[in-house]
Amino acid sequence: MFQNFLLRKMLKAQGVPEAQIDMFIKMMEKNPDLFKTIADEIQEKTKNGMDQNTASLVVMKKYESELRKLV
Repeated sequence: MFQNFLLRKMLKAQGVPEAQIDMFIKMMEKNPDLFKTIADEIQEKTKNGMDQNTASLVVMKKYESELRKLV
């Protein structure tokens, strides 16, 4: 609950529309393990020198089919 509140605040501050925030939070609630895996892989790639945007794109592309199932 508190984590969702913080995530919502962070995404709002970045200008993400409310409807997208709701969709993203619902997706996370459906499969939190997938999002933990994604976060861990992004973090590992950034530790190895890749910038965060590129690492995010690479990892999200890897899990694209699983993410589509959650929508």
